Amino acid sequence: MTAPFTLVRPQSQAEIPATSPDFVDVVVLDMNHAWQNAGHDSIVGLVRRVANDFAPALDAMGASVRLVSLDVRDRQLLPPAPAGEALFIGTGGPGHLDPRLNRRDAVDEGEIFESHDWEGPLFALYDAIEENERAMFYGVCHSFGLLCRWSGVANPVRRDAEKGGPSIGIVENVLTPQALQHPWFARLAAHLPDGKHLPVVDSRHYDLIPRRKKFPKGIVPIAYEAPSRDSQGEALTMCEFARKSNGTPRMFAVNHHPEIPDATELAALLERKLADNEVSQEWYDSRAALVAKLQSDDHSEPARLLAAGYSFAFLVRDGLKELIESRRQRRGHSVSEAL
Repeated sequence: MTAPFTLVRPQSQAEIPATSPDFVDVVVLDMNHAWQNAGHDSIVGLVRRVANDFAPALDAMGASVRLVSLDVRDRQLLPPAPAGEALFIGTGGPGHLDPRLNRRDAVDEGEIFESHDWEGPLFALYDAIEENERAMFYGVCHSFGLLCRWSGVANPVRRDAEKGGPSIGIVENVLTPQALQHPWFARLAAHLPDGKHLPVVDSRHYDLIPRRKKFPKGIVPIAYEAPSRDSQGEALTMCEFARKSNGTPRMFAVNHHPEIPDATELAALLERKLADNEVSQEWYDSRAALVAKLQSDDHSEPARLLAAGYSFAFLVRDGLKELIESRRQRRGHSVSEAL
């Protein structure tokens, strides 16, 4: 039986693998700048689990899911523009959303100094994904801010002391009226206790403040911060940039961390990273505090995990399913039952 999943982490542009009939590729645009994080591994774990779920269909076609993870900011690695069906995932990352202004966030020590040479090619890739109706992109946190800058819909503003500093932990977002009418997010709203407020895992150092009230055609604000149950904040937190013909978001990102798993899985991930000397004790302790918050906030867990699914995991799963189905259909087979 063919192994359903493999991870490739190129160290140079020359090492980025060419497409192959043996692999269904998913590309991660890693924005972490080689800094310690839990998000990237959480995304790897999600794609691995989905690939395992689709193992019978993959085995029948003699292929594996290949997750190609590219270090965009530190190693300046980017894939070619998609020529057909493609699935891209954008991670979170540290520092300012404009590399020309980058300063390390106060939660960590030190500063980031980076070239901005990757920004133009990345924005050109966003253009290519937007124009290709068979290409999908789902992003979190830093990638959300980059999409906002690319599209011109919102500007990053550092959360200063007046705003309460960084927003870290479990906070609430509120769905927009457009989201409540959206073919995808109306389904999420139907499962929320009040039909519009959703708990999310936050680690937000920069707010994305819309540049104008009216968004460009095709770009839909999905959620904002919710300082209280009776108010919508000024910071945009979820946005759709392109939609599939079936009503599912095709290019979509959020300013929180739906990739972070439940408390048990996150605790295991952090323990492994510490044991493997991938992270410092100080970093581990700071993230372990989030585990405690997740464990103590179990009353909101069903809604939080459902919201994380609709804003990320379900989209990744559906996207990967589309890639596999497309590959099998080109070979003259249907795999609906296997998937």
